[in-house]
Amino acid sequence: MMLPAAAFLAVFVAWPLVQFVVNSFYRYNPIAGSPHTFVGFGNYVAAFTSSEFGNSAFRTIAYTVIVVTLEFVLGLTVALLFSGLGNRSRIFRTIFLYPLMIAPIVAGLLWRFLLIDNSGIVNQLLYEAHIISSPNQIQWLSDPSIALFSVALPDIWLTTSFITLVLFAGLQNVPGDIIEAARLDGARYPTLLFRIIVPQLRPIIAVALIVRGVDAARAFDTIVVQTNGGPQNSTNVLSLLVYNTQIANGNPGLASAMGTIYLIAMMVIAIVAVLTIWRPGSEER
Repeated sequence: MMLPAAAFLAVFVAWPLVQFVVNSFYRYNPIAGSPHTFVGFGNYVAAFTSSEFGNSAFRTIAYTVIVVTLEFVLGLTVALLFSGLGNRSRIFRTIFLYPLMIAPIVAGLLWRFLLIDNSGIVNQLLYEAHIISSPNQIQWLSDPSIALFSVALPDIWLTTSFITLVLFAGLQNVPGDIIEAARLDGARYPTLLFRIIVPQLRPIIAVALIVRGVDAARAFDTIVVQTNGGPQNSTNVLSLLVYNTQIANGNPGLASAMGTIYLIAMMVIAIVAVLTIWRPGSEER
């Protein structure tokens, strides 16, 4: 029964991944028709010694932290609200899930028009609310100091509902008798949240953070349609760097090395997250 799925994964996932790693040890240009030249770890040395790669890695980490932190805080807050409302939240849960149905490119274009300089709706609303002094005071997508946060907004808007859905499902499995016993002992809500509810949600939180962290770290389409890595490379994350290295610069070997480093780093971070957040086996101890 599993053979067709295994064959599909082997052909369309495993083999391209192996080929991708193998290409990282060669230097070639398929457009120019140059032959494959084995360079060993030369591409990896070039990647690690490249300031552009280091800067893009830092931006990727910053982008991921911004997105995952805000999504988790907002998602947990809304999930607790929905859990408190019970069945009365069914309509609100349905409406809250609508952004998940929107394609990332469409979301990126939408937020580009919302944040665009001089004529963006966000600045106009802030101006009419007397929060800013002029409609073009905040250059959301043109100011390098805030551009990375600005391009993160579509991602946050799109997938906060995913975190909410996962955490809400986890909240349904938190034993009510434990919470009731803590309330009878005089525990206040912050104590209930951080001492009982959140520890009970550790496996769910680990899964949600790992899935969203990996997804945010490889963000590409929403950033491309908004800034294409600008201004001044302030939003040029690793996914864009790998793409431009292979397509624009015509260096698939170096791009493969960067992507392999990228992949290994995400795997290590995911393992560390499982061991520190979930802590498998801790319940038995």
